[in-house]
Amino acid sequence: MRIVITGADGFIGTNLRMRLAELGQSDVACVTLDTPAGAVQAALAQADFVFHLAGINRPQDPAEFATGNAGLTQDVCATLAAAGRQASMVLASSTQALQDNPYGRSKLAAEEAVRAYGAATCAAVHVLRLPNVFGKWCRPNYNSAVATFCHNIARGLPIKVNDPAASMTLVYVDDVLDCFVRLLDGSDGSAVVDPQYTTTVGELARLVQSFKDSRTTLMTERVGAGLVRALYATYVSYLPVEAFAYPVVQHADPRGVFAEVLKTPDCGQFSYFTAHPGITRGGHYHHSKTEKFLVIKGQARFKFRQMQTGQTHELLTSGAKPEIVETVPGWTHDITNIGTDEMIVMLWANEVFDRDRPDTFACPV
Repeated sequence: MRIVITGADGFIGTNLRMRLAELGQSDVACVTLDTPAGAVQAALAQADFVFHLAGINRPQDPAEFATGNAGLTQDVCATLAAAGRQASMVLASSTQALQDNPYGRSKLAAEEAVRAYGAATCAAVHVLRLPNVFGKWCRPNYNSAVATFCHNIARGLPIKVNDPAASMTLVYVDDVLDCFVRLLDGSDGSAVVDPQYTTTVGELARLVQSFKDSRTTLMTERVGAGLVRALYATYVSYLPVEAFAYPVVQHADPRGVFAEVLKTPDCGQFSYFTAHPGITRGGHYHHSKTEKFLVIKGQARFKFRQMQTGQTHELLTSGAKPEIVETVPGWTHDITNIGTDEMIVMLWANEVFDRDRPDTFACPV
């Protein structure tokens, strides 16, 4: 299948090129503003499927809306029709097509040209009216609040929020590409990008700022699903290379070091500690808090004593055989480095440490 992408060097086009390469689509012609007219016509004349992403959204002269959106689309459709190949087409339109302004009218005219091409040639055509699309590689300080907020906040630059309560409808670029691929392979004929997210400008700014702040507070947002997942991935993509790494505070004493790594709103926190040979750490119990220990270097002896019955238990583990040891409420416990090298242990606790209510009571085993 020969695929043509117009606007191939734009935000969506760049992401689409990578997705098609991952899918093994090697016969892809990329059309940009720098592509000679003859090469554009030659590519379209051989096309089996066209992703028409090119357009104008911020011209210096409003008249360019008509030529860069409606006129360009009409030319693409005319070239395809003249070739007689019934090439399928996806048009990346905009929800602004419903607005009575120069941009909206030009996008609506582009849609009408695509639908007329489909009716005349019996080619499959799909029009996607996209709201604000966000994701990696979108140009900041242009026409995307998400890109601008991520770029500026990642660099400590100011952002401007005129109306925090203003509503925004967003779609993630990877979800747009999922829709494109379904249309390309014919698995789903509906030109609908799902999910669509609704938020406010103020909440968007707060979330992006919280991503930056998490490097200091270590408290992460719930970045594993939905809008927050997509926004976090987008924010990280705007980090300058010098910000790819950041330090955490390390607390040292004669026993070794301890450092908190990551905290979550409702799933506890992660940390690590070291212990020199012969050092014992712990010697306390909890009423509700539970912990998971993983020795990743060295040899350890865990000792436990049940606070009510006095029952004791002991076990050995080492970095050579990964094994998670879980502490149990009501059992005082400690861990001793019984090896000759420094011991390194990863630790997860099911709750973030609260100095006012630590649920940690000193008691030797």
